[in-house]
Amino acid sequence: MAAQGVTDRKADGQGVGASLLRKEDDRLLRGRGQFVADIRLPGMKDVAFARSPLAHARVNGVRVPEALRDRVVIAEDLKDVKPIRAVSGLAGFKPSDQPVLAFEKVRQVGELLAMCVADTRAEAEDMVEAVELDLEELPAVHDMLAARKPGSALLHEEWGDNVFLETFVDVNFEAALDAPIKVTREISTARQSMAPMEGRGTVAVWDNRMEQLVLYTGSQMPHIVRTGLAECLGLGQHQIRIVSPDVGGGFGYKGILLPEDICLSWYAMRCGHPVRWIEDRREHLTAGANCREHHYIITGYADRDGRLLGIDCEATVDSGAYSSYPFSACLEAAQVASILPGPYDFPSYRCRTWSVATNKCPILPYRGVARTGVCYAMELVMDAIAREAGLEPHEVRLKNLVRPEQMPFDNITKKHFDSGDYPEALRRAMAAVDLPAIRARQEAGEPDGRLIGVGHAIYCEQGAHGTSVYAGWGIPMVPGHEQATARMTPDGGLELRVGVHSHGQSMETTLPQIAHEILGIDVARIKLVHGDTEYTPYSTGSWGSRCAVMAGGAVATASREIAKLAKGIGAHLLQAKPDQVDLVDGRVVGPSGSVSLAEIAHTWYRLPQNLPEGVDPRGLEATIGHKPVRDSGTFSYAAHVAVVAVDPEMGDIEILDYIIVEDGGKLINPMVVDGQIYGGLAQGIGTALYEEMNFDASGQPLASTFADYLLPGPTEVPAPRLDHMETLAPYTEFGVKGIGEGGAIAPPAAIGNAVNDALKGLGVELTQTPMTPRRVLEAIGKASNGAASVNAGAQGELV
Repeated sequence: MAAQGVTDRKADGQGVGASLLRKEDDRLLRGRGQFVADIRLPGMKDVAFARSPLAHARVNGVRVPEALRDRVVIAEDLKDVKPIRAVSGLAGFKPSDQPVLAFEKVRQVGELLAMCVADTRAEAEDMVEAVELDLEELPAVHDMLAARKPGSALLHEEWGDNVFLETFVDVNFEAALDAPIKVTREISTARQSMAPMEGRGTVAVWDNRMEQLVLYTGSQMPHIVRTGLAECLGLGQHQIRIVSPDVGGGFGYKGILLPEDICLSWYAMRCGHPVRWIEDRREHLTAGANCREHHYIITGYADRDGRLLGIDCEATVDSGAYSSYPFSACLEAAQVASILPGPYDFPSYRCRTWSVATNKCPILPYRGVARTGVCYAMELVMDAIAREAGLEPHEVRLKNLVRPEQMPFDNITKKHFDSGDYPEALRRAMAAVDLPAIRARQEAGEPDGRLIGVGHAIYCEQGAHGTSVYAGWGIPMVPGHEQATARMTPDGGLELRVGVHSHGQSMETTLPQIAHEILGIDVARIKLVHGDTEYTPYSTGSWGSRCAVMAGGAVATASREIAKLAKGIGAHLLQAKPDQVDLVDGRVVGPSGSVSLAEIAHTWYRLPQNLPEGVDPRGLEATIGHKPVRDSGTFSYAAHVAVVAVDPEMGDIEILDYIIVEDGGKLINPMVVDGQIYGGLAQGIGTALYEEMNFDASGQPLASTFADYLLPGPTEVPAPRLDHMETLAPYTEFGVKGIGEGGAIAPPAAIGNAVNDALKGLGVELTQTPMTPRRVLEAIGKASNGAASVNAGAQGELV
């Protein structure tokens, strides 16, 4: 089925495809937004938590001074509260019960042991100091590779090992073993801490009049949080209202049910006043959630001409101590096996993955969700094959990318690529970077002694996953029809209600643009209602680059229904038959004249005596669900090329140029897409060069402030050169594809390949992120001391 096209009406510059200024910015840039920390309720008290200082320990007791007992909650108080339990339907998955407050064991630094309530946060923290924790330290499991070995200390003794889930895929692998080129690399990505500008926070209050718990929380998926909270507290979902106000960045970090949410909710139902917890940055860094810690042993098999014949991989992901609701602990690692092939077409494949439990905070799907790691592993191997074949890296990629004439294409793991021209994206990027000029510059050398390198990476991102994809995971967030409500107001405005939530995606602008495209109502008169379970349709929320495709499609469908209803009333007012009228630029036009949508709305709401008998009783309101024609997801993609300079004396890496050629299908608002890609690039640069959450052998996190955990800033993030391709998706409204995560996927691979290109003359190859000055200098030092080429092959020394 062809994508439904966009109308030619663009005179007002507000519809699909217009770079309309963001409506949100007026309040946000003036400091008028409302975040959880801005909420003030009468009688509200503050909460601080006593947290475990140890990564692994028996809990022998939590002793509270008698004078504080009525204001401190410990595990024995929560006997009627169920633990957080996030399971998966994948065969062999081992579930974990995460207690809301620990009572038998603690399994990570920062795990909750007691909740202290006071008039101020400072007083609550003083109470925390008075709580005595009797903990018996146990051996910590801090290395995910060691955790898989027999004899390792166990986090969940009933399992018998430390593996949440093991998966295995084998497709015709034996056929690749005789390939003339075989390159093996050991590749790893560092554990990172997601770092949204706004940390987590919760305000809970019991509404006696409504007999309802109201929870204000910065959440990407309010309805899912309500479902999980109801299960833990034993409430009906109608008894819980989740309000998610302005959210200062999510990236997956705001996507789970928190034990803090449950603690505050339980207390608010009993204490008679609101309670609030606002995460400080130390809690965020040491106790919240992490991401990205992957390890690969990967072999690429190819012909001498660079044609890829097969990939063999063993991948391990550190999933932390618990399975987080609703994603489960296996989402990251199990996806590795299905998405590792990326945009390449090859005949043989084998991949085994492990989701491993360690004494660290849980891992969550971070912007890019496993794709950043697999892109880094796959693209480094593609460069290694190119070096072995004596070819330019982009030439090897062009030989192996899925071609446009193959679309739609089912790849080796049955991913259904909907559309695109991957080779053209790479060709455009290479044309922009001028490779011959860079090679000449490398040959001549730099006056300052730095070494220049160019690196490539290309990826595909499956976004807007549908029912058929997520049903197989067996986790409690399977998306169905995404619903939207459209309702005209008596003065001719429009109200849209959606269950997804905006935490930077600009939905208050882009979703009204879609409605405007169909109805012609001025975007300034279209209001988006979201982030409140009381008023919005049920939704799995904002994740997986799904909002424009799913919620945008629902808004388009509901808007078309409003158009149909309005034309019915307008035809009567124009004394015409319904098939004689059309809707053009916000007016119903007939043979003898026209009537505005505002006049139609006024008639429906204010002058019902002027309506005919048998008028459609739905009036000017519609709630309709939407699914793409095929729910296997959309496939956006991009080619990234980085040019870097590496200082061999200092180990410093500078990004000199960065090119991105992306294809997100039809862009609802190109300016918003630019912002999404720029933000993703900044996070990708952090992964490549700066961000690393280290732990010592006792499981202690070694970065507790931003002085220890480095984030890229304005001086570290260059302005990229960005080129948009628009290959329409065949199954979605307007041909849109998910685009929100893509900018963060390719930078580590592109920058890593550029660094290795710069250092190849020294016999140096780095395969670990972040590529810090220390790692660069250590690699150069080993090579200069006569060591074998670092990571040059299966037996090479690894960095």
